[in-house]
Amino acid sequence: MAESAFEAEMIKKNHVVWHNGYITREDRNRLNGHKSGLVWFTGLSASGKSTIAHLVEKELHRMGVRTYVLDGDNVRHGINSNLGFSREDRKENLRRIVELSKLFVDAGVLVLAAFISPYRADREYIRDRFQSDNYLEIYVKCSINECERRDPKGNYRKAREGIIKNYTGVSSPYEEPESPDLVIDTEKEDIETSVKMVLSLLDNKKFFIP
Repeated sequence: MAESAFEAEMIKKNHVVWHNGYITREDRNRLNGHKSGLVWFTGLSASGKSTIAHLVEKELHRMGVRTYVLDGDNVRHGINSNLGFSREDRKENLRRIVELSKLFVDAGVLVLAAFISPYRADREYIRDRFQSDNYLEIYVKCSINECERRDPKGNYRKAREGIIKNYTGVSSPYEEPESPDLVIDTEKEDIETSVKMVLSLLDNKKFFIP
């Protein structure tokens, strides 16, 4: 018979213990020559999050920094393929991403995560899980009108037509960050400047020092 959620939780508390290996995150950071951490890009669909994240990764790769981009659409093809866009599914989507990111960071990787992540409570959860440890939140700001004008995937149009439900900015809210580490207004800044702003933030936060 299948275990209840309560029984599964009790088994985990009593029998599942985190195992610490011989090599630490700090060891991996020293070997890599840079710090690991999580850079979280939040903003509306079509604001430019993924484009900036991937171009930042390209530049960091050129600098010899070990990186990986976690992108909302890509993740939903695999580990989160069973989740929709309801409030609860969005929470579970981010919970899985946060735990995956923690493993990457422990492995010495600088993770660039591009997710709409529309709710402040969810973003606070992310920050709390990292306890501000090499965690940066970047708000990629863009008006809904401009995002709809760009609409590279046609999703805003489908949302307006009722084909896509619970779409952020149309039938579901986006709560702007109140105190992000960086705001990039992609209606004002070109892509080159946007990438330089992220690299400058990482430099100021001493990510390039092991």
